[in-house]
Amino acid sequence: MGTITREIEPEIETNPTIPVKSLKEKIQKKHQIHVFELKVRRAKKVANDKKYGDFIQQYGMLRAYLEQLVKANPGSHVKVDVEPCLDPNSRTRQFRRVYICYSATKKGFQMLGREFLGLDGCFMKGPFPGQILTSVILDANRCIYPVAFALVEAETLHWWTWFLECLKDTLDFPTDANFTFISDRQKVIRCSINAVFVAVNVVFVAVNAVNVVFVAGLIPGLQNVFLRAEHQFCVRHILENMRKQWRGDVFKNMFLKAAGATSIPYYLKAMEEIKEADATLYDWLNQIPAKSWSKAHYSGRAKYDMQLNNMCESFNKQLVGARDKPVITCLEYIREYMTRRIINVRNMVSKVAGPLTPNATKTVEEIKTEASQLTVLMVDAHTYQYKVSMRGEREIQNMHL
Repeated sequence: MGTITREIEPEIETNPTIPVKSLKEKIQKKHQIHVFELKVRRAKKVANDKKYGDFIQQYGMLRAYLEQLVKANPGSHVKVDVEPCLDPNSRTRQFRRVYICYSATKKGFQMLGREFLGLDGCFMKGPFPGQILTSVILDANRCIYPVAFALVEAETLHWWTWFLECLKDTLDFPTDANFTFISDRQKVIRCSINAVFVAVNVVFVAVNAVNVVFVAGLIPGLQNVFLRAEHQFCVRHILENMRKQWRGDVFKNMFLKAAGATSIPYYLKAMEEIKEADATLYDWLNQIPAKSWSKAHYSGRAKYDMQLNNMCESFNKQLVGARDKPVITCLEYIREYMTRRIINVRNMVSKVAGPLTPNATKTVEEIKTEASQLTVLMVDAHTYQYKVSMRGEREIQNMHL
């Protein structure tokens, strides 16, 4: 097997996801010999372990890795949760979850000062399944800015509460913080967990798999940890759920009109149109609190018009290469990505001419162009009337200064 492993190492180096069948065919074609697929599969595992590390052994090195992480990044917050095994006399500990917030991202978050935070989770894909919980905001250039993340067993009330409590302690949130959180819709998760890890001192091994049904507990967790926090659903995920029963652009456009309505009368008018088209869709939407998906019902506290959780989706997309790796390799993959992102943003900012970021400059120019099309009429000393033609419609508004 050692010969086969050495043979396929270059292939795995260039293409880690190459199928076993392709590796087998390349070896047979090159050496004109028959090779059993099982042997190639084992050789691929050995090559992957050599490149990325062994899944079980890395849990034995996790404590030392986290100590070095904090030493190299002073001010970073790292929390590990373990539990004793069944034998009270044993020094064995079971790994449960780990939370990480780097000092640099914490400082950046506090400098941005935005009270709007996206929350999401994505599945691990290795032999020990779990969830990566993430918190992301948008920076001044409307680009994603990861704040903190955690590796936990699943998206349940208990583990979301733990993650949010870690986030509150790390970022110095008061209990009555006026924050607005956005996430996907709640869902029921059915999964097979064999991600319980046992350690002798800090050496972890896997135990038997168990089938469990979890109910996602993000919203109850927010209510427990942040008493005055507001919560929004990602409109795109509501739309995806809606499309399972109500397909077509007609229903989509009516829903987006109601979600984007900026006043209660406009919202009620859009909902009446939905009711006339399909009363069951109207009833289905009314089951979702309007304050969590319609602009007309937002309090305005967040000072932000975002209705999508794309920032978390974008971050999760960057973690695809980490989700099937051993625990330390996974954590290092995330750290390196966040480091590269900070460096790239810093280089971009150093090249900016002017006080605004590139996206902010573009937005201001678009507003100036739109404003140049307005016709303004003075009504009195403090009131002005303007007309604007957009999408073939004429609208008259009053501005009170």
